[in-house]
Amino acid sequence: MEVILLQRIEKLGQMGQTVKVKAGYARNYLLPRRKAIRATEDNKAKFEKQRAQLEATNLAKRTEAEAISGKVEGLTVVIIRQAGETGQLYGSVSARDIATAATKAGVTIDRNQILMDRPLKDLGLHPIRVALHPEVVVNITANVAKSEEEAELQLKAGHAIVGTAEEAKSLDEMLEQVEQAAEGEGEAAEKAEKPAKKAKAEKAEKTEKPEKAEKKAKGEKADKAEKSGKAEADDKPAKKSKKKDKE
Repeated sequence: MEVILLQRIEKLGQMGQTVKVKAGYARNYLLPRRKAIRATEDNKAKFEKQRAQLEATNLAKRTEAEAISGKVEGLTVVIIRQAGETGQLYGSVSARDIATAATKAGVTIDRNQILMDRPLKDLGLHPIRVALHPEVVVNITANVAKSEEEAELQLKAGHAIVGTAEEAKSLDEMLEQVEQAAEGEGEAAEKAEKPAKKAKAEKAEKTEKPEKAEKKAKGEKADKAEKSGKAEADDKPAKKSKKKDKE
């Protein structure tokens, strides 16, 4: 079936393009959601008459989406679900669930804006694409965990917390040890840096001393020369007076 796209459709085409799609995809998705119209001669003529208005409306919506994209990009939403020890959920997480979690986090997102091929079935950190506008797509993270505490642990670890409560506790302890080790490395680096700074300062001081001595010697020599010249100048009138007395 041929349709005229009323907005950009990823991997399909831009607004105004006439594309050929499967009849089921058009009837079940594109047409009922007003993302496209049938490419009849009558519809083509109507679209051309309304093209300027449609493009202006599209531009306004895209500008609005770009303005809020910075607030949504990188957002992490927590979704609590029951799951087995292997991490498989007793149920699933749908686009509606993610949109609801995002709204609770302070960002209003419609479930139709969540781009998911299938519901989430496992614990963990899942990257999710969100179409704020057909031309403005951002990325968020769905942190699916069995509790708020495990969600926090997953965020620190960067992966799902799978196993018993004791294993989760040991992971928490391991994360604390890693943080402590990082702090210890920082202190050790600071201590190692102090002798190096001291040696550098001593070296600079040793280099500076001969220069100061040389400058001092030059200054003393200049003072002596100045005093000698002054004495000679003072002595000239006396010699001249003696010479007159002899005459």
